[in-house]
Amino acid sequence: MHARVILGKVKHDKQDEAIKIYKESVEPAAKAQQGFKRMHLLTDPNTSKFISITIWETESDMIASESSGYLQEQLDKIAVLFVGPPTIQHYIISN
Repeated sequence: MHARVILGKVKHDKQDEAIKIYKESVEPAAKAQQGFKRMHLLTDPNTSKFISITIWETESDMIASESSGYLQEQLDKIAVLFVGPPTIQHYIISN
């Protein structure tokens, strides 16, 4: 299993809007992707920082979701709410 972790920050007054878009649009789109297993959104209301974690069956499924344009489409849905570009990291789930 593999994980994509996206770290970022949204405008302080736009946190609720970002969470709504994530739940109502990003999450359903993720469920349609090959190899997608689950996702979690962690938020800090005091700093407006967020961590999005998506879990994938294989590394190739995770990478395919990026090269297909899927990931960028999802980021574009929330981009106007970001404070700077998010950081994207990849991990192997070891346990």
